[in-house]
Amino acid sequence: MLVALGDLVEDVVVWVDGPVRHATDNPARVTRTRGGSAANVAVLARAQVPTRFLGRVGDDALGHALVAGLASAGVDARVQTAGRTGSIVVLVDDTGERTMFPDRAASAELADVPTDWLDGATVLHAPAYCFAAEPFAGTAVALLREARSRGALTSIDAASVDLLQTIGAARAHALLADLAPDLLFANAAEAAVLALTPADLAGTTLVVKDGAGPVRVAPAGGTPFTVEVPPVDGVRDTTGAGDAFAAGCLAALLAGGASPADPVALAAAVRAGTALAATVLRQPGATLPAPTSTGAH
Repeated sequence: MLVALGDLVEDVVVWVDGPVRHATDNPARVTRTRGGSAANVAVLARAQVPTRFLGRVGDDALGHALVAGLASAGVDARVQTAGRTGSIVVLVDDTGERTMFPDRAASAELADVPTDWLDGATVLHAPAYCFAAEPFAGTAVALLREARSRGALTSIDAASVDLLQTIGAARAHALLADLAPDLLFANAAEAAVLALTPADLAGTTLVVKDGAGPVRVAPAGGTPFTVEVPPVDGVRDTTGAGDAFAAGCLAALLAGGASPADPVALAAAVRAGTALAATVLRQPGATLPAPTSTGAH
């Protein structure tokens, strides 16, 4: 089972029709959808492997609706409910690039998680947002260590340049060295902030995305290689593409029972990740295209 630890929030996705004009109206399309990197991974991987989400939402209508949405997608949701559910405003320009305004609210307050929430976990995946502040940071560290002690694989996504700069490279290095995840996902900008080399990550496989450029993979103890990314036409929204990539990679590795250090399995997993990421690039937020209805009505 793939267990994803992190945020479950509402994404308010704003697609603007052109350059934003200050202090006046800007025509836009606004969509409300599920957000939170870990929740996205749990939902997007669910078609391939059993998944569970661990997190916290507010004790409010929005939080209850988001949890119900996970359940309806087939995700085993283990959540605490207290306070106010978080939201993220995602401003998407006409190139598909996004600017985010997060208010994590209750998501950042996860604490005192029962260890039986990890029962059955084959891998525990944690976006670096988990480490942004206490008490969640300490909770995440404890759960990752517990998962490792049970023989589960661990996976971390670097998540955000701003987050890494706020945490600081030295602290991030120390944290990654201490946790020694089996897999570390990052995009090129995040990898540049971390300035990590394979020598810094003994036992960790590093997977670095670079938009439409090749994915760079440094297997733990192995020879680095690249995987080409097929072109995607009509990109409208990059929100959630990284989550879809991680979901596809992890699901492929788990479904095949492969080691995250096996270069052949890794290459296949990266291709699965890029294929899943491509499906969300034309949608608002980390959502898959609606199925096309066929047959008589």
